[in-house]
Amino acid sequence: MMHACCLVFVFQLLSISGAMESSIVGGRVAKPHSRPYMASLQVDGSHTCGGILIREDFVLTAAHCKKDVRPQQMTVVLGAHDITKKEKSQQRIQVKYHPHPKYNGQYDYDIMLLELKKNATLNKYVKPIGLPKKDGKIPANIKCAVAGWGLTGDTRQRSPVLREATEKLQFSFECKHIWGEYFNADHMICTAFTKKKGGVCQGDSGGPLICNTKPHGITAFTFRDDCNNPKYPHVFTKVHAYLPWIKKVMQGLGDAE
Repeated sequence: MMHACCLVFVFQLLSISGAMESSIVGGRVAKPHSRPYMASLQVDGSHTCGGILIREDFVLTAAHCKKDVRPQQMTVVLGAHDITKKEKSQQRIQVKYHPHPKYNGQYDYDIMLLELKKNATLNKYVKPIGLPKKDGKIPANIKCAVAGWGLTGDTRQRSPVLREATEKLQFSFECKHIWGEYFNADHMICTAFTKKKGGVCQGDSGGPLICNTKPHGITAFTFRDDCNNPKYPHVFTKVHAYLPWIKKVMQGLGDAE
């Protein structure tokens, strides 16, 4: 009984970052359209998650971003800087869902491909980003960039424009020590950050962790009560662990939902 009680308490500490808002706490406003691969995933016109364009017809994001979303309901918005405006650079495209078949609503296998129902028009505002190599190791302690839309600052006011921040890669054993059974070093990476510089927060899910110009991570989960608490590393789905599955789906061999 005691064990079950403690387990529930620990689980409440965690938060899959799939809240219906997105946040970069602190950080800075990104130069408009400097990250042309960024996607805003929207439901009924409201931003819910981030994502990245990896081909003219596919966006990579987190599987938990599909939670409670009815079929045909999600729209991918590409080419955006200010998501409260209908900028001429923006493209809005409906999607088919390809969540990882082993994702069960928990923490592992938290990755999803969104197949665009029509190809994005590639231009200076909308460009795909290349994926890392399958065996591409990235050393701990290098600085990586995160980006997203939404709540920011001490009062967590919504930011209409894309913001970005810098976080530093952690050793996996450090993350395992903090997150225990929730952290799978084969499928996840994590970052250290400072309270002053901030980083991802609840709702920034699906956005990228860019290291050495490549997206090595997809934002997965943070400490629920305070995403900006440096004691709790931010956790990302490790992209290169899923490259064979990504390739298979993009070749048309994956079932859509």
